[in-house]
Amino acid sequence: MRAVVLALTVALVVPEFALDKTYVYKYEALLLGGLPHEGLARAGIKVSSKVLLSAVTEHTFLMKLMDPLLHEYAGIWPKDPFVPATKLTSALAAQLQIPIKFEYANGVVGKVFAPAGVSPTVMNLHRGILNILQLNLKKTQNIYELQEAGVQGVCRTHYVINEDPKANHIIVTKSKDLSHCQEKIIKDIGLAYTEKCAECTERVKSLIETATYNYIMKPAAAGVLIAEATVEEVHQFSPLKTQTLAFVEIEKTPVVPIKADYLARGSLQYEFATEILQTPIELMKISDAPAQIIEILKHLVANNVAMVHDDAPLKFVQLIQLLRVATLENIEAIWAQFKDKPVYRRWLLDALPAVGTPVIVKLFKEKFLAGELTIPEFIQALVVALQMVTADLETIQLTASLALHEKIATIPALREVIMLGYGSMIAKHCVAVPTCPAELLGPIHEIAAEAISKNDIPEITLALKVLGNAGHPASLKPIMKLLPGLRTAATSLPLRIQVDAILALRNIAKKEPKLVQPVALQLVLDRALHPEVRMVACIVLFEAKPSVALISSLAGALKLETNMHVASFAYSHIKSLTRITAPDMAAVAGAANVAIKLMSRKLDRLSFRFSRALQLDFYYTPLMVGAAGSAYMINDAATILPRAVVAKARAYLAGAAADVLEIGVRTEGLQEALLQSPAADESVDRITKIKRTLRALANWKALPTNQPLASAYIKLFGQEVAFVNVDKTVIEEAIPIVTGPKPRELLKAALKALQEGIALQYAKPLLMVEVRRILPTAIGVPMELSLYTAAVAFASVNVQATITPPLPEEIETMTLEQLKKTDVQLQAEARPSVALQTFAVMGVNTALIQAAVMARGKIRTIAPGKVAARADILKGNHKVEALPVEVPEHIADVSFETLAVVRNIEEPTAERIVPLVPELAMQNAQTPADYSSSEIPDQAALRSATPFHKTLCLAVPYIEIKGCIEVHSHNAAFIRNDPLFYIIGQHSARASVARAEGPAVERLELEVQVGPRAAERLLKQISLIDEETPEGKAFLLKLREILETEDKNVRVSSESSSSSRIISSSSSSSMSSSRMTEVRTWDVTATVMEPFRKFHKDRYMAPHGASKAVSSGSTASSFEKIQKQAKFLGNAVPPVFAVIARAVRVDHKLLGYQLAAYFDKPNARVQLVVSSIAENDNLKICADGAVLSKHKVTARVAWGPECQQYAVIAKAEAGVLGEFPAARLEVEWERLPIIVTTYAKKLSKHIPMAAFKAGFRLERVSNADKEIELTAALPSQRSLNVIARIPEMTLSRMDIPLPIASKPVCEYSRASSLSATVVIGYACMNILSSVDLTNKAFKRSFSLKTCTY
Repeated sequence: MRAVVLALTVALVVPEFALDKTYVYKYEALLLGGLPHEGLARAGIKVSSKVLLSAVTEHTFLMKLMDPLLHEYAGIWPKDPFVPATKLTSALAAQLQIPIKFEYANGVVGKVFAPAGVSPTVMNLHRGILNILQLNLKKTQNIYELQEAGVQGVCRTHYVINEDPKANHIIVTKSKDLSHCQEKIIKDIGLAYTEKCAECTERVKSLIETATYNYIMKPAAAGVLIAEATVEEVHQFSPLKTQTLAFVEIEKTPVVPIKADYLARGSLQYEFATEILQTPIELMKISDAPAQIIEILKHLVANNVAMVHDDAPLKFVQLIQLLRVATLENIEAIWAQFKDKPVYRRWLLDALPAVGTPVIVKLFKEKFLAGELTIPEFIQALVVALQMVTADLETIQLTASLALHEKIATIPALREVIMLGYGSMIAKHCVAVPTCPAELLGPIHEIAAEAISKNDIPEITLALKVLGNAGHPASLKPIMKLLPGLRTAATSLPLRIQVDAILALRNIAKKEPKLVQPVALQLVLDRALHPEVRMVACIVLFEAKPSVALISSLAGALKLETNMHVASFAYSHIKSLTRITAPDMAAVAGAANVAIKLMSRKLDRLSFRFSRALQLDFYYTPLMVGAAGSAYMINDAATILPRAVVAKARAYLAGAAADVLEIGVRTEGLQEALLQSPAADESVDRITKIKRTLRALANWKALPTNQPLASAYIKLFGQEVAFVNVDKTVIEEAIPIVTGPKPRELLKAALKALQEGIALQYAKPLLMVEVRRILPTAIGVPMELSLYTAAVAFASVNVQATITPPLPEEIETMTLEQLKKTDVQLQAEARPSVALQTFAVMGVNTALIQAAVMARGKIRTIAPGKVAARADILKGNHKVEALPVEVPEHIADVSFETLAVVRNIEEPTAERIVPLVPELAMQNAQTPADYSSSEIPDQAALRSATPFHKTLCLAVPYIEIKGCIEVHSHNAAFIRNDPLFYIIGQHSARASVARAEGPAVERLELEVQVGPRAAERLLKQISLIDEETPEGKAFLLKLREILETEDKNVRVSSESSSSSRIISSSSSSSMSSSRMTEVRTWDVTATVMEPFRKFHKDRYMAPHGASKAVSSGSTASSFEKIQKQAKFLGNAVPPVFAVIARAVRVDHKLLGYQLAAYFDKPNARVQLVVSSIAENDNLKICADGAVLSKHKVTARVAWGPECQQYAVIAKAEAGVLGEFPAARLEVEWERLPIIVTTYAKKLSKHIPMAAFKAGFRLERVSNADKEIELTAALPSQRSLNVIARIPEMTLSRMDIPLPIASKPVCEYSRASSLSATVVIGYACMNILSSVDLTNKAFKRSFSLKTCTY
């Protein structure tokens, strides 16, 4: 017998089934989703049956299922049992037991035949069984590899054939690598604009997609018999699939086909059925789609009136699903029924674009041409519909005909939307069909060629943007005709056309980077081109992921670059790439690290007035998630405005990457218009330049008409969806609209409506995310990974206005005096609310049964508010009141939960939902940190997490409102200390607002009174205590005793705590000694600092230092002298204005604060006093400031009882430091709150190390204990000196590079007396307006020149 087995191993005979026998097998298939840890919930299905195989001819066989039974599972694994789906099995029994016919020769399954009554879903179950019989056995090899067809496509398969002489059988092991398939059966929805990130998946070693088949073959008379077959399929982040096929017996009764035509039903490969139209978040039994659509519409309208309903997002998704099933006739009938009902019409117009079927585009086209849709409605619908629709040839042709329609051609904005959508549809079609023909772009190429011949710049721009959206390599040749430097004809085109042509290469570079890289590099290195063109080409080059050689070539060329904008842009771009961590950019980052070493480090010191590129990213490899951001700023030497600014956000998720959002703005037309104005004259001073620039902008009629002044665009997922050009024509068309009669009519109508009362209710639903990936399993059941996010925003607004006296009929005749006498009262109530639901699903999704693991997140917020406002212009009184409003139980509700769900179509309401992490008592008190992140103890399955539940409440004083936040969390971190296990479980947070205990609050008031009546509106007389009176002296004496007692208690507590700190510090002294040594290494030398000289009466005061006491005393005495004249200005002058904020309670108790502002014009002094209006509360805040001279400002802020407890004095002045223009700020304090001094002392311990890391020099000196001084000087155009004096130390740093280089301040002599405002103002103005590329010597002579003020 051993000889027979050896012979079979060498020349293995394929499985044979005799013509006169029926082979009976026992079949069982299991698909189970969830994490493979005991004690957690899982969901899945099981199929069991007898399988009868009978030969009809030599190569044709029949297969019949006997006693099939479907089981469902949603429970805690492994203790909960499978539940038979009896009703579903009964409903499918007739189909399941129909024999199917298939071709089978040499172990290979050929064509499959079945009657028309067998549904695609049942056929796929049969294919799962036939897939086991697929055996490509070779006669001369025991170990080999090939590409084998199966249910999941044609994939790499590895065979190993072994013998077992003792058991007298042969073992065949077949392994399929499902990640390497020539023809992989997969269906992606919503992923057309994403890029596959192969490098992302390669980093995750555990990311596997394999199916292993183990066969036990026994010798038989006709060859070999499959005695047993076991299949196990594993996907990362997906359910486990297993199959077993075990031989039972051989029967004599053959399988008889039914009396029906057996139609060809394809091959062994999976056939997609209705699961494409079935959302995985809910199983709907669709019996009458039009009736169900109307029912859901009515539900949405009826239940979203006062506020958004909890289930509104889910109902909106159901509406979309039903519309996908409905026919064009059904939708047209529903539209005809509800088009004249505004609320229903809006819900339909929001839902139809998200359906994504070609029927919808055809419907919109017909309704617009028939005049049933307005232009805004049509544009809004098409922007979404063209991005969501399935891009087949029929839809592409439909869109092309729509773009060329004569009615559409008369509406430029609408035509642009359709044309951009046409390019996006071609891009989507080419993703689904990689061999998409170039003829699809024929109409666009013709439009571009015609526009070039006519020099039609707007049409060329539109054609380039469409070609950029399509991203087809066949468009490279037409685009290159418009690239500068490569074709002579392009040099005569405007600069913006050249830039658009380069940007159109970006999507082509993603598909064919080798074609775009040399073109982009050539443009970057061509010094004859405009700098902006070269910098845009640099962006395209790096997005094409160049090699080390290309980047090194660019770096070498930049050594000789003469244009500093190009050099700065390329250098900053390469440098930012060196820090990129995203896997798909790893090779580019490595090349950038090589190239950056070849470039000059001087480029790193260029200021931000030169062009820059910046890229930042974050990537977390275990979860394969990340985000990246890019920003590009292209500057110009001409004006302060940058020529272009571009910002882009990119996201990474589960092996895919996408450019989520990109926004770009260009101002080249405005730049050139300003350059041609007299403001561009470099010989004039700054003020004259600013005046001329403003005059040039005001005289807009003289601006050129042949180019836009500015332009902007927006891209979503790499596709440009909208752009706008602002030119002289747009301004000319906008001015009559704004200044014509229509705005006045709208204003009159709005005012009339306000007086009559406005009640508005508006809902806006949105399907924000729909991403699906459907792939077949070896069982023949589809497995889906999907993400859905839907939101509904709702607002209910009621506004009522009363205007006294009534406005005249002709509003334009109203005079200013009439307006001043108008009293306007407005009352408004709004209840905005938002509901959002997100579903992430992984599991089985068919039209018959769903079994999946689901993560469900919900957000619902309601923010009601009611206000009343009044403006009495004549009396200068303005008041806003917040009135009580009905508040729901929770104003915000956020929840996230992970569930195991199973449901079937025969019992849709009997779904079983089990939390993934059961809430059980903790049986073991060990923490997650006790376990390794990679190993799971055996007893881990016996434990469960203890839920975390906490409620935090805070009552707001005075207004008697209590806010509470309730948090609940329950996760699976007890199993493994891993981010994924912290997410799994149930988490929720709720926020509520309610009245607290105490007297109810009627309203909150904020009142502003301007003018002479301000004093009358004050609710409590304001007065400040006079220290010279007996009452004042007694009050100060009592306050001093309280403060001394407080200080004594603080000293006692600090002494008791210091001993413990000494003990703890001794244990850590060895650790901190190295740090102190590091600080002392740069602490030993003192810096000789130039004195700060202040302007005073046309000459400088004495240097800072020896005579500081004199100068400070002079400043203080000057300010104190002004204060002594009138300590409280309210005794001499009335308040300029008053502000009262208070809570009006039912007990009429005064609570709140009032502010009074006083102005002493002769002394240029301002005083603000804030006081409490409550009885027996003398808390006040006093701010007193004065302009002592043109170069010095002083202010004092005091607070506490009668403004006597704490005080801070601030002084700001201008002068020179050495010979450089400078400014100084001094802050002194008399007394500060204990909490401030405590934290300040803690913070001061970290100053030395922070200063060292920031590049500051620190010197230990005895500065004033209660003073901080900051001095800043400008020694040159590009640097800043900073000196900071704080108690016990002085910090300084010289030559700090400025991000924007400054120009010399208007030079002045040492005898001049410029104000602080003039010095600082000119410095700021020169910094902002400095965009020259030439380096002028910074003049330090300070000789007076003519200045225009």
